[in-house]
Amino acid sequence: MRPDIYLLYLLLRLFGLLPLRLLHAMGAALGRLALWWHGGTARDTAVNLSIARPGLDEAVRAALLRQAMAEGGKSITEIIKVWGAGATRALGLVREVRGIELLEAAQAAGKGVIIAAPHLGCWELLNYWLCSRMPMAILYRPPRLASIEPLLRRVRGALAPEQVRAEGAGVRALYKRLAAGGTIGILPDQKPREGEGEPAPFFGRDALTMVLLPRLAARTGATVLFAFAERLPRGTGFRIHLLPAPEGLDDADPHRACAALNRGVEACVARAFVQYQWHYRRWSGHGLPNPYRRTR
Repeated sequence: MRPDIYLLYLLLRLFGLLPLRLLHAMGAALGRLALWWHGGTARDTAVNLSIARPGLDEAVRAALLRQAMAEGGKSITEIIKVWGAGATRALGLVREVRGIELLEAAQAAGKGVIIAAPHLGCWELLNYWLCSRMPMAILYRPPRLASIEPLLRRVRGALAPEQVRAEGAGVRALYKRLAAGGTIGILPDQKPREGEGEPAPFFGRDALTMVLLPRLAARTGATVLFAFAERLPRGTGFRIHLLPAPEGLDDADPHRACAALNRGVEACVARAFVQYQWHYRRWSGHGLPNPYRRTR
């Protein structure tokens, strides 16, 4: 590990001693500051909220935007606690698990399990919790800063999932793991590369949606569960949610399957709406009308 990255690790360990409530307060302040600055993050968030919640009057929409920006800030500062405390201690922040019987039934079926974890709540803590119960592989794209990867391995420790690159050999490895009854994790709302997605409704507007997850489910017979870690009020911890997949996710028709996939994400978002990563440009790219053009 490079000296500067090791120093960052030591700082994480130090600031990880701070109470989660304080870190969340700092994150909320950071989010509100970004809103006051009127930068691209705030503008993109406003556009996305107008798509997901059309018809709201100006005052209600403004309040929703403030909440979403505050929660976005919390998602940044809580990582200090989740990474800095170490994986095992971070699991002590989980106060409740809803839907665990779905996971136990899926594991007992022995056909493999696909965890669809949207950009919602604290997905890093969700990874810890899942890896504490079973070996798991996650599909990922390498970080832009390659030097960060040793830091991630260090902070995750024994609860680090196997990281499978989003490329041909990696996808084949996912098929093999599922065929052997294993568990994999995928971000179902990750914008796919050109030629790898299907336009499908997401909050009433077409968004380019990955076809990989439905194909994995259809070809392996694996059980798909949606999951996220909800941020509880006043820094008291997190609640894990596990939800069943909507009917049709493994449909042979890619449009119907991707529409079902997006309904699964919507069902998660409905339980913690402002904790979704609303600044992500979900409705753009690859020939779709670009609602963010006016914000540039």
